[in-house]
Amino acid sequence: MGKMSYISNFEDWQASFSFNITIKVRFNETDMFGHMNNTVPFTYFEEARIEYLKHLGFMQEWVSLDSEVIPVVADLQCDFLQQVYFDDKIDVFVKVNSIGNSSIDVHYMGVNEKGMVCFTGRNSLVNLNRATGRSEKWKTEWKDKLENELNIVQKV
Repeated sequence: MGKMSYISNFEDWQASFSFNITIKVRFNETDMFGHMNNTVPFTYFEEARIEYLKHLGFMQEWVSLDSEVIPVVADLQCDFLQQVYFDDKIDVFVKVNSIGNSSIDVHYMGVNEKGMVCFTGRNSLVNLNRATGRSEKWKTEWKDKLENELNIVQKV
């Protein structure tokens, strides 16, 4: 397994996830070689991230038309470790890895039914003001939730 720059100790990193969703690889997500197309994990990351942010209580406000801020993915990457095929069930794990003033670093891990890590990833999610298009500091209660979540991850 190659070294991903965003993972210092793979075993500790892997053990620190607690939230996941399960996704079944659909036929239209495979390519002519019979394995999952390399663009698909990004969609899985989005699905897992949305469910995770709902779990934290953020999405409910962000999708409100009254919301002054929205989450924006500033960068996104994926590293492929194992082949994934049609009909495989993949647990896509997601966690907050670090917190900035107006952004969070989010990490992902896709694990197949045999317990093998198939892909990993990360992204920066920025809290953006709708009117100005500029980043905006986290509300105190949101930052507290994020820090609590990060503390849970770090204790594992």
